[in-house]
Amino acid sequence: MPDLLSMTVASSLSYVIRDFEESARKESGRFVSLYIIFKMTIKRNTAQDIVTLMQIYREGREIMLSCGNVNQWRQGYPTEEIILEDISKGQSYGIWDNDRLVGSFAFIKGKDPTYAYIENGAWLEDTKPYATIHRLASLKASKGIAEACFDWSWGQIQNLRVDTHRDNVIMRHCAEKAGFKYCGIIYLETGDSRLAYQKIEDYSAAKKQIFSKDV
Repeated sequence: MPDLLSMTVASSLSYVIRDFEESARKESGRFVSLYIIFKMTIKRNTAQDIVTLMQIYREGREIMLSCGNVNQWRQGYPTEEIILEDISKGQSYGIWDNDRLVGSFAFIKGKDPTYAYIENGAWLEDTKPYATIHRLASLKASKGIAEACFDWSWGQIQNLRVDTHRDNVIMRHCAEKAGFKYCGIIYLETGDSRLAYQKIEDYSAAKKQIFSKDV
């Protein structure tokens, strides 16, 4: 049986699952998790997944183009070489809907060198360990992929960062909906700018600390 705390997330039918769990408690007198029903599973990608992964990223680029985001993933980014490198480092994760691979992202713990400098703002917190989510994409027909990614990642560490292109309105909306706060502008190694977001466990305390520094 998979580790339900770290490898699964509830789907949009979570209200049904809660009803099932309440019934189970009444029947048995103990908590019975039924997250095994209606779930998305998240696990590390392998090189055997590469064909499906490249299809996911092709459709991800098409989604961006259809929404007017023509400048973010140019020239076939991310390439097969980049994804295979993520896989070799153990930082490429797939999102599975039952037995179908429908989404992918990189989950990277440790300092991101492009986050050392941030412009027109500040990180909510910049002293504790964090993880960054990169290269999030899904098949066109799949729903809830960003939510599944963010929920799972939050279960690993309560200090997350993401960045995205200004024109990526979908990613910006999903990040803000998941509780990420806009922090400022960072620059990639190519010199391209990105909007930076962070989510931490106690945002109110961090906000107070930032304001006190500004005074």
